Amino acid sequence: MLDYPKPPYPEQRQQMPGLTSKMNPRPDHGEKTYKGSGRLSGMKAVITGGDSGIGRAVAIAYAREGADVLISYLEETDDAQEVKALVEAEQRKAVLVPGDLRNPEHCRLVIRRAVDELGGIDILVNNAAHQATFRDIAEISDEEWEMTFEVNIHAMFYLTKAAVPHMKPGSAIINTASVNSDMPNPILLAYATTKGAIQNFSGGLAQMLAEKGIRVNAVAPGPIWTPLIPSTMPEDSVKNFGKQVPMKRAGQPAELATAYVMLADPLSSYTSGTTVAVTGGKPFI
Repeated sequence: MLDYPKPPYPEQRQQMPGLTSKMNPRPDHGEKTYKGSGRLSGMKAVITGGDSGIGRAVAIAYAREGADVLISYLEETDDAQEVKALVEAEQRKAVLVPGDLRNPEHCRLVIRRAVDELGGIDILVNNAAHQATFRDIAEISDEEWEMTFEVNIHAMFYLTKAAVPHMKPGSAIINTASVNSDMPNPILLAYATTKGAIQNFSGGLAQMLAEKGIRVNAVAPGPIWTPLIPSTMPEDSVKNFGKQVPMKRAGQPAELATAYVMLADPLSSYTSGTTVAVTGGKPFI
């Protein structure tokens, strides 16, 4: 068991959407710790938000399990180039596609690039997300509410709709939900609302796609140490992030990677319509 840092964490603040290189302590995405065993050999994966945080950890794990990956990201080019180098170090193909997933046509472009440059899609990981904190509903602008839904749930619909026609039986769709799906944090009202929608989208879609042999599941992370935290949370929340769970610390992105590998693994052929919670010991009901 690795000895990961516990709060209090150093005071820090970043502009949205945040950079991995400016975080203290720097997150572990499995760069030196994840060991693959060929569970996804020859598969082709699309990962949104794959430049940092959970998405970066998933990209590293998938590459070490034998998959080629397309990494969709907003604008954090330095972070994305680091992930590309890590994937290519495993002799796997990495395609970078920057752009705003709020645009339906860009979502369709991501899928076309995967089909054209990877040769198909076996795994779609809908992971990109936007959040911001507000202590009063009056502080949430119409634009902020709409942006949160556009990034977190509308893009997931556009990407999935475009990807399904290219997915064969045995393919997998994995959506990043949150413990906020069932236990909403009031200062993350818009974000938590979309995460509840993601969980319902995943459950309904699993039933819809079962006859096609495509599995759909969700992962519900607890407090995970990613650039989203110092760029969107109040400074006191950042300092004590993760202290509230039984393990008394934030989780590292690398600690979620195994859940995404398991859900993508063809051997998990009877696992669909479920949510895997990774919460540091806090029950998820």
